[in-house]
Amino acid sequence: MTEEKSNFPLGLENVSSFAAAAEGDQRLDYGARMAKPKSKDFGSLWSMYIQIGLAVASYWFISISLVFLNKYLLSSEDLKLNAPLFITCYQCVVTILLCYLLSCLGRMFPGMITFPKLRFDYRTTREVLPLSIVFVGMIVFNNLCLKYVGVAFYNVGRSLTTVFNVVMSYLILKQTTSKSALLCCITIIGGFVLGVDQEGITGVLNYKGVIYGVLASLCVSLNAIFTKKTLPCVDNNIWRLMYNNNINAVILFIPLLIFSGELQEVANFNKLYSGVFWLVMTITGIFGFAIGFVSGLQIKVTSPLTHNISGTAKACAQTILAIMYFQDIKTALWWISNALVLGGSLVYTVVRRNEMKRVHEAKANDEAKEGLLEKPV
Repeated sequence: MTEEKSNFPLGLENVSSFAAAAEGDQRLDYGARMAKPKSKDFGSLWSMYIQIGLAVASYWFISISLVFLNKYLLSSEDLKLNAPLFITCYQCVVTILLCYLLSCLGRMFPGMITFPKLRFDYRTTREVLPLSIVFVGMIVFNNLCLKYVGVAFYNVGRSLTTVFNVVMSYLILKQTTSKSALLCCITIIGGFVLGVDQEGITGVLNYKGVIYGVLASLCVSLNAIFTKKTLPCVDNNIWRLMYNNNINAVILFIPLLIFSGELQEVANFNKLYSGVFWLVMTITGIFGFAIGFVSGLQIKVTSPLTHNISGTAKACAQTILAIMYFQDIKTALWWISNALVLGGSLVYTVVRRNEMKRVHEAKANDEAKEGLLEKPV
């Protein structure tokens, strides 16, 4: 599945960052916590730096590779397989199998592998179903967007997630947004509109891809909200949520595959029995599963803010790599549109982090004052 926040197993990235943000937004960046080390701590400091480097490198490698591999599967002239639903469903199956395998290994080697026990429970899957419906929409529209637009434009095409986060938070959660955050959203919208315009000028714009990108952004936003509501159903365990969510997704895909005609498309596919094809399919499934883990790992060794900054830098690198690999030629305004989208998203992250930090500090001060007032004289 495609990456970003994406996707699930790209979607797990959203789940992982969402869960970590609940307690992580109030933390300082890792570098700040390690400031002014004593001389005897230099060894452990370098060890921490290596951990950070490996976590960030893993996130970049898996995330970028996932996008390019999915692009190959979805719209390669070599494959010519028009079955995005089938590809996405298979990746969900891989996620289920990996979850079950790790659960078994966790029971066999409890000292080496920590993974929750997983079992199918009808009641749990029913409670997770509303999230699963949104989740299926998210991963399907993500992949359809990638199918119809280039990798270079992919980030701009799905850039309205932040805007929908603000809108859905107000409509569903009744949460208001500051003027600074709204200004960031306006910047993102401006970058998106300019990007669509410039992509059209180059003659490679597919409006289907743009529409799917907007729908994907909406579903990503809803996925985060429904995830927050659904986590208590699985004891706030990300892996149990992933397991049940993907089981529901596979079930939901069955009628979609039948009525879309993709089963016939797959049956007539001339490389259906190619080992290379299934290898690439399985790798994307594994990478889709892994993106959730490396996203959570990056947050753990740094912070949610640093994770988002890394994601922005990764998006820049991914765009440049796509331009070089596909030998695209883009206008100056096209590059400006990317800068507006990425810059607006990054500043929004910083603004929201500072706002949440102030709220947390104010709450802590109020609790401290109440504690002093309650002390007996």
